[in-house]
Amino acid sequence: MSDKETNPENSSEHSEGGPPSLFQLVLSVMAAAIGVQTKAGRERDFRTNSPLPFILAGLLFTIAFVATLILVVNLVL
Repeated sequence: MSDKETNPENSSEHSEGGPPSLFQLVLSVMAAAIGVQTKAGRERDFRTNSPLPFILAGLLFTIAFVATLILVVNLVL
């Protein structure tokens, strides 16, 4: 067995340049929404091959955020 397979620290990380997991994607989008990001998270995000998952997740988050604001305003008024 290699160290990479037995090391639990590597089990949560995606492979070099591979797509992020759903949890990593949501975490990155939420961090971007409030303007904070760890150095490790930023480096992990920039190792991915394609920015498309982050763009789509950001658009979905923005649509959900605006829809929530509209709903709250309509409930209050």
